Amino acid sequence: MASLRGETPERTPERGQGSVQLNRLTRETVFAVSADTRRALALSAFLGSAGAMHFVVPKFYDAMIPEPLPGSPRTWTIGSGVAEIGVAGAVLVPQTRRAGGLAAALMFAAWLPGNIKMALDARKSDSAAFRAGTILRLPLQLPLITWALKVRRGAG
Repeated sequence: MASLRGETPERTPERGQGSVQLNRLTRETVFAVSADTRRALALSAFLGSAGAMHFVVPKFYDAMIPEPLPGSPRTWTIGSGVAEIGVAGAVLVPQTRRAGGLAAALMFAAWLPGNIKMALDARKSDSAAFRAGTILRLPLQLPLITWALKVRRGAG
């Protein structure tokens, strides 16, 4: 009887007639993925997840939209969610990864005013954790931009 772990039965006469010994199959498929590809896949997943959240909890993102921008905050929230998902797709596809990495870096830089606005608005919040989170989030923009630029460089 074969095991689910890739083992196959084989009759072995030296163990006596009718005995069964399980031998492991040596056929194994291994995919080698470079550090550049892993970095790009992670960035794509991050951007895709963040973009999807714009549709799941849009009010959270509406609050980040700076007032001087024309139009409604919801329009900007939906547009930025679509942009993040689009850039995630560009980073995912090897042929567009270089442009996608640059677009991600530019996008992270463009989101900074919204993050600053959120940190300033959070000063009025009753939640100390929320206030701290919005401030701690600001220095994360630099590593995000660096990550995106590494993906761009790694794309060749």
